[in-house]
Amino acid sequence: MDIATVVGLIGGLAVVGAAIVFGGSPVIFVNIPSFLIVIVGSIFVVAMKFSVQKLTNAVAVAMKAFFFTLETPEEIIIEAVKLAKIARKDGPLGLEKTQVANKFLARGVRLVVDNTDADVARQIMDRDRISTTDRHGEGQEIFNALNDVAPAMGMIGTLIGLVQMLSNMSDPKSIGPAMAVALLTTLYGAIVSNMIAKPIADKLSLRANEEEFLNTLCIDAIHAIGKGYSPMIVEESLVSYLSLKNRDKFAEEKDELLKASEAKAA
Repeated sequence: MDIATVVGLIGGLAVVGAAIVFGGSPVIFVNIPSFLIVIVGSIFVVAMKFSVQKLTNAVAVAMKAFFFTLETPEEIIIEAVKLAKIARKDGPLGLEKTQVANKFLARGVRLVVDNTDADVARQIMDRDRISTTDRHGEGQEIFNALNDVAPAMGMIGTLIGLVQMLSNMSDPKSIGPAMAVALLTTLYGAIVSNMIAKPIADKLSLRANEEEFLNTLCIDAIHAIGKGYSPMIVEESLVSYLSLKNRDKFAEEKDELLKASEAKAA
């Protein structure tokens, strides 16, 4: 679970909720017409822009913002070096029963076990990387669309409320409910856009970039293993992905990472 995402979402909503509660009766901030216009209306408008399959996939992709934790590049490098040692000692078939936590790297290992040419394996994995990036991009597009639509629906609700208010100025009792619709739709739209849709879209973009980086790392690892490079060469080629600061840190913590990886495998 991504603690930062969960804490940020809950914390942001809690702050707004606290301001509402301490400022007076929270009941006045509940308005069914405003909810229907912004929440339900935004969902329908966004649904017009995408297929049902893409909308369904967006929910699964969005879960990555909350519940999906990626391995670190250092963990991938350690795993790749271990695989290179096995392949160097026992050949590609020695990797057949090896358990690999990263699914993308595991697919590459299966290609090596099947004696797939290293360059062909690289092409297959690269296409897989691109398709994964495209799927994540679709999820981001949907939440970015919701970020655009929600404030617009809030503005529509505001205009509806103002029209209702101005058309019944002779009836003082109707002014309050109409004004509530006008203001609360704007509030709801701002909350959905700035506290939910946009942060999730940005986090998905970050997750996609991180996963693409790790997948590229895995592709180079599998290519090197398939070529029969020594574990040392595999490690050196992959360490080049790290910043200079992280390379020094990796060198210091390599033994500890290796022990942790072996303990996890056991």
